[in-house]
Amino acid sequence: MIKTIGVIGAGTMGHSIAISFAIGGYEIRLYDVDEVRVNSVAGDIERELRLLSDEKVIEEAIVLKALQKISYFNDLCEAVSQCDYVIEAAPEIIELKQKLFKQLDAYCPEHTILASNTSSLALESMMELVSEERKQRMMINHWYNPAHIMPIVELSFFGNMPLHIYEKVDKLYQSINKQCVKVLKDVPGLVANRIQQGIAREVFSIIEQGIASYEDVDRALKFGPAFRYATAGQLEIADMGGLDIWCTVGDNLLKVMDNRQQSNELLRSKISNGELGIKTGKGFFEYDEKQSAEIKKQFNRRLIHQLKASRCYME
Repeated sequence: MIKTIGVIGAGTMGHSIAISFAIGGYEIRLYDVDEVRVNSVAGDIERELRLLSDEKVIEEAIVLKALQKISYFNDLCEAVSQCDYVIEAAPEIIELKQKLFKQLDAYCPEHTILASNTSSLALESMMELVSEERKQRMMINHWYNPAHIMPIVELSFFGNMPLHIYEKVDKLYQSINKQCVKVLKDVPGLVANRIQQGIAREVFSIIEQGIASYEDVDRALKFGPAFRYATAGQLEIADMGGLDIWCTVGDNLLKVMDNRQQSNELLRSKISNGELGIKTGKGFFEYDEKQSAEIKKQFNRRLIHQLKASRCYME
């Protein structure tokens, strides 16, 4: 049984993953190589928990219990030596992850299951330096940002792991009300990111061609396809509309839609101009840097409202 969980990396994803498990009542050991971050992340965690409480997603008593469930570490061995499950949210650098998993293999008990939050690096490459026994207890568990709000977690089942170990992790995520996607092949992007990139490619192309304004492109997505996607998947939507109709429309549209094999040059242009989005004050839209924290809070608040509205559709 999984009781104690190690989270490696206290950044955007790591601290949010820790929040999810702490709300579920698990003992969390949160590690980061940056001692300054280790000493400051508790404040971010409490603010995120307070927002969930303010929005009635969790009770106030849960905030205090969750905060007490998280311990903070700057020493990796100390952090993971008693863990049943460890997930890393380190930078997407293969050499870094290989070294990290080699350390975790040495520091963790034999029964510990190791996971990576990556969606872009191959599991086989990441576990290259670990023991053969540990390879049977390694997997990808990919969350979406913000992890404590977004319901999805993609779980790898690529053939290296016995079914009973996979089911133990699946049960862990179900216990914190996550919607698990079982990914059967080790492909870049897994499932959700590949779908998202398909949409993004056409959105950026529409902007590049001047077909509609930034605001109207987002409006078309929010109140068109995404409105249905909030409660139904693409395959169900296709069934409801008729597969013959979808086939005809696909024949007509796909040949004139964007099919490039790399990121849109529009993105590269903005990046070269230092327009990276909210973190620089300008991306497609402009942001008051003094209000960035509040803007992010309101963004998360909308996701929380969607989470509450969607719960009746979650099995």
